[in-house]
Amino acid sequence: MNDQQQQQQPKTKMSTIYLNQNAGGSWSEFFGDIYSGIAVGIGHPKWIVEKAIDQGVKAITSLTGMASSSSSADSSSNNSSIDNGKLDGSLKVIGVGYGRTGTYSLALALDELGFPTLHTQHLYENQKIFTHFVDNIFYKSIQQDEVITPDMYTPDFDLLLDGGFTATMDLPFALYYTQIHEIYPDCKFILTVRENSEVWFRSWDVLTKSITQPAQYGSFFFTHVNRLNYYMRWLFSIVNSDKTYLNAPFPLPPQNKARSISSYEAHNQKVRNSIPSSHLLEYNVREGWEPLCSFLEIPEANCPSTHGIPFPKSNSARAVTWQAYSSFIGPLVLTVFILFSVFSLFFRKVTGMSVISWCLFVKAKFMHWTNESLKERTKRNKNKMGMKMD
Repeated sequence: MNDQQQQQQPKTKMSTIYLNQNAGGSWSEFFGDIYSGIAVGIGHPKWIVEKAIDQGVKAITSLTGMASSSSSADSSSNNSSIDNGKLDGSLKVIGVGYGRTGTYSLALALDELGFPTLHTQHLYENQKIFTHFVDNIFYKSIQQDEVITPDMYTPDFDLLLDGGFTATMDLPFALYYTQIHEIYPDCKFILTVRENSEVWFRSWDVLTKSITQPAQYGSFFFTHVNRLNYYMRWLFSIVNSDKTYLNAPFPLPPQNKARSISSYEAHNQKVRNSIPSSHLLEYNVREGWEPLCSFLEIPEANCPSTHGIPFPKSNSARAVTWQAYSSFIGPLVLTVFILFSVFSLFFRKVTGMSVISWCLFVKAKFMHWTNESLKERTKRNKNKMGMKMD
């Protein structure tokens, strides 16, 4: 890829994600993880609520006869974005490492290098791509009670190009390296790995425990969360080599350590055996910019390390945990606030007082009653004392 192409390629929203560049083990890293986790976690339900509102508005406009003009405008807008997004008709970089191997940090790095990257964490925000996978793989697996594996179905990868992406990171795309290599022979692949399988599983286990509860309760209220639930069930079935997760009731079974590690190691070895070494980089994100720039043929003068730009560090296990907390607690707090606001309006209309004013009024009455009771009790005690002295 030449310099001109890199400059033409659009930056994705990845570049707006909060990064934690603080030194490992420091207090600043600790609070940075919490901050980034909350920021990203709140962003997920925020998008889902905005999408629900948008669908509601579209439903109302369709009833009022405004749908045709609106849809045509949306269509022209979408076509324009597709034309601008699809550059030369081929995928450039595919991350083929399992989740929790630094894929999010690498996605941010690829964005910085000029490769608009779709990470699984933002898959649901790209409706055409996500719907394609849900309808043909995730939900269909649940319906059939059989895991649809990569050798059973080949997705339409051109949808990525239509969305303006030239790179992907994490599952599910990491599983389709054989098909992608055949369709896009010049595409390069990056196999992200951890120090060892035990380290990977610990991080993977933290992730799965963090996301199952929000998915369990959120799926009752939002269609988009329920579709994420389909993906999660399919994903767990793939990683654990066990279709039980497809239709198991909540709470889902825990991750099987032996099966997960075996799946992780087998996948990595298959990638090494399938992709030519000239097109494959086995990579740990701790290695930084240099091997990445060299593999992607980025001139040294354009490599971020030359300009002192630190390699992105994001989505640690601690940050993921806080993402789960905030994505679940945030909507709950918002719901309570909305319900309380509605109740307050109704209460004011009925009583003529605000809830706070009513509480202060009740408090004053209670304090007055308490004081009067104490005075009465004191008076009775004095009378009893007087009678005893007589």
